[in-house]
Amino acid sequence: MLQISTGPGQLWEVDYRAADTVTLNGEPFAWDLVDLGEGRFHVLHEGRSYKAEVVSADFATKNIVLKINGQRVELNAKDRFDLLLERLGMSNATAAKVNELKAPMPGLIVDIRVAPGQAVHKGDPLLVLEAMKMENILKAPADGTVGSIKVNLRDNVQKGQVLVQFS
Repeated sequence: MLQISTGPGQLWEVDYRAADTVTLNGEPFAWDLVDLGEGRFHVLHEGRSYKAEVVSADFATKNIVLKINGQRVELNAKDRFDLLLERLGMSNATAAKVNELKAPMPGLIVDIRVAPGQAVHKGDPLLVLEAMKMENILKAPADGTVGSIKVNLRDNVQKGQVLVQFS
């Protein structure tokens, strides 16, 4: 079973587990689907014809963008595991906000590559930490904005010391 949402107040339960039956909100959903290739489909439902095209699909987040008869429709799906996590209050456990970057080891700050107020993306280099004669590039753990830099160039830092705070 999937729970499909296209926006606030627009929620459907789709069950597709039976071999040749699909139900929508507990009612049988009769349709004829023809795969036209390259993410394009022709759908017949209740005597009406629809052209459907998959514009994009992010399977990790279960977000799908379709064009149905030229109109863009964004879908968000939740499977039984997503719904269980939501009931347990853990639905946003993977989307935890990162507030700071800490030193992974003691060392010397040899380069600062960002400034307060700068927007960064996950993986962008922030600082260079020299430890045991090796330079370690410390990267942004998530998308965000640099709030403040808590160290200066040539500072010695300890493991776990806060280096950058995000706003």
